[in-house]
Amino acid sequence: MWVLLRGGSPFRTLLPLRGEWMGRRGVPRSLVPGPPRRRYRKEALPALDVPVLPVTATDIRQYLRTHGIPFQDGHSCLRAPSPFAGASQHKDHAGGTTSFSLFIDKTTGRFLCMASLAEGSWEDFQASVEGRGDATKEGVLLSKAPEPVDSEEVRRIWDRAVPLWELPDPQEAQLARVMFGLSKVTDDTLKRFSVRYLRPARSLVFPWFSPGGLGLRGLKLVGAEGQGDGVHYVETTIPRPGAFHNLFGLPLINRRDVEVVLTSRELDSLALNQSMGLPTLALPRGIACLPPALLPYLEQFRRIVLWLGDDLRSWEAAKLFARKLNPKRCSLVRPGDQQPRPLEALNQGLNLSRILRSALPAWHRSIVSFRQLREEVLGELSNVEQAAGVRWSRFPDLNRLLKGHRKGELTVFTGPTGSGKTTFISEYALDLCTQGVNTLWGSFEISNVRLARVMLTQFAVGRLEEQLDKYDEWADRFEDLPLYFMTFHGQQSIRTVIDTMQHAVYVYDICHVVIDNLQFMMGHEQLSTDSNLFVGLGQDCSSRLHCRGLPEVRYRQQLPCDIGHSPP
Repeated sequence: MWVLLRGGSPFRTLLPLRGEWMGRRGVPRSLVPGPPRRRYRKEALPALDVPVLPVTATDIRQYLRTHGIPFQDGHSCLRAPSPFAGASQHKDHAGGTTSFSLFIDKTTGRFLCMASLAEGSWEDFQASVEGRGDATKEGVLLSKAPEPVDSEEVRRIWDRAVPLWELPDPQEAQLARVMFGLSKVTDDTLKRFSVRYLRPARSLVFPWFSPGGLGLRGLKLVGAEGQGDGVHYVETTIPRPGAFHNLFGLPLINRRDVEVVLTSRELDSLALNQSMGLPTLALPRGIACLPPALLPYLEQFRRIVLWLGDDLRSWEAAKLFARKLNPKRCSLVRPGDQQPRPLEALNQGLNLSRILRSALPAWHRSIVSFRQLREEVLGELSNVEQAAGVRWSRFPDLNRLLKGHRKGELTVFTGPTGSGKTTFISEYALDLCTQGVNTLWGSFEISNVRLARVMLTQFAVGRLEEQLDKYDEWADRFEDLPLYFMTFHGQQSIRTVIDTMQHAVYVYDICHVVIDNLQFMMGHEQLSTDSNLFVGLGQDCSSRLHCRGLPEVRYRQQLPCDIGHSPP
């Protein structure tokens, strides 16, 4: 894969994107060569010193027309001829010939060339079109994609894994099938999807092939652990999440396919494909996130069915992803007793075809009737604890007061200087983040380094400065959390902050936004006049962006507005 990297200078150079897998938990030590290496990765949103102006679909269309570039309007992307691909490279991921191989995201302006796998920002595309920077002068775009740094590790694990039907011990193969619920999944299905089994880790190995199926680029290892009467699946990806994105099952998609079913687990894709014969794809991060980088691969489908799980969190994720995919082409399978996950439906002997036919359209007009809402109301009444939101594991009193973390709400914390607002909110947010709630921090008072140090100490439940030999271990685990930071500091424009929040919700599927604190973001004088405005905007954004806002306010006197938490 290739990426356009842009630094502080006006020069741009096309460089290889090397995905790095940092951390090897879940994989036997015998498969990991050499001493541990410390690597650094920056997960921060753009700073103000390099402002990123928001771009709209109208701006993109106008720019393409102005420069005489033909384009086709798609569901979530615009398609145009790619300047990064030669005539021999104009093929899509399914092998079809096309001259419109460049996909431009309508929301962010980021582009992806399906032919050369070049990608970059909207500013990078403009620089290429206008002939600015070293990249356009030198034409630096190699014809061969580089191997990722983890390619040897991926190949070594892949070579040691074997198909289930080739295990020497039939009892071991049968135990693995029972453990993963594959009793009714045939060997032909496992062979079609190239699924293998890693005996030392007792894990299924799902391959990620490069677009077109030309090479092995990554793996997902899934282990099973008993949890009460059920089974808990533990996933390990190489490269690690965020370094490389792929859709399991993509090489099996034909360019003539117009309908696809998206699942949150590879096991569910196996069950659906075997039962229905329909094209199915599994999202790499399940219900946690739908990376915008994957949207171009879904452009060809006129109908997308999202069957992500059997609980309310899966249902909420399906509705969120449908907005990103264009809800007019999406249908959602509502969770219920008679509509469990696809694999469970197969094992229970349910009619998967009937379940798919009952999928609800994601798009509707502004007015709905109770008939359209009654099943959702029943779902909330029959799942009261899930409807209350994600409960805190460390704060039982908070669960009694707020019931749980729910999207679309705004909570404001107030208190005098030194009362521990930041310390508590970081613990509060970390509790949710460890449970998979994608969190965005805006620390306008203290630096991100200091905040990260506090949160890492809380996460490790110990003073790491006294045990630096354990720093890498805890840092690796902390880095895997779905936690992101805005790089603002001090007073900022409300519009700029909200634009950044909207970008984060779209790109990272953020569910929880923390603002620390209002005085430093707005300035003391501005807060006295605009606090009502911000709270109003915050409530509107929480509802419209489908996330929860959590601003912090330091008070010296009574605030000129009523700020509080509306009871659930």
